[in-house]
Amino acid sequence: MKHLILLLAAAFLTNAHAAPVSLFDGKTLDGWNGDTAKTWRIEDGCIVGGSLAERVPRNEFLAAKKTYKNFDLTLKFKLTGTEGFVNSGVQFRSIRMEKPAHEMFGYQADIGDPSYWGCLYDESRRKKILAQSDMEAVNKVLHRNDWNDYRIRAEGKHIQIWLNGVKTVDYTEAEKDIAEDGLIALQIHGGAKAVVFFKDIAIEELP
Repeated sequence: MKHLILLLAAAFLTNAHAAPVSLFDGKTLDGWNGDTAKTWRIEDGCIVGGSLAERVPRNEFLAAKKTYKNFDLTLKFKLTGTEGFVNSGVQFRSIRMEKPAHEMFGYQADIGDPSYWGCLYDESRRKKILAQSDMEAVNKVLHRNDWNDYRIRAEGKHIQIWLNGVKTVDYTEAEKDIAEDGLIALQIHGGAKAVVFFKDIAIEELP
């Protein structure tokens, strides 16, 4: 009996998941770092990046300070813009580059037209789309210039992305040397008059 209890306890601990934790308190940018002097700010309980008055001069990232490996991340976002390449994204398993220091490299759940919504991009590393979303399916649920839901799940080499409940990515990393941990970060792409909003950012760490 004692042996059975120990086995059951071990199984429970192995399969137990941590409860989701909020990464943004709606009031401060505690736990995040980036260009908060000009690019990133808080408005109406949201993290906001970019400007509609002038072009964002370069890519900027607001990064959570903690490193994550296996996780289930959920958040809401809204992207608006008037001219240029209106684009954003959510970095994960990423690191900040030394040169240029404002850049990051790693996986990105991309955001924007014409066909980046819901796809998996490799920012500043392989510099290409790793998994393209089905825009015919995405367009049926996408809310341009309004709020959308993202869910990003990373377990080992397996990465999945959902946009408004529709699975857009089911990708398994084939390369051996790609890091399986790193930072979560929010991006506003350079070269456009654009603003992105994020809220309800929560993460559940997985075994």
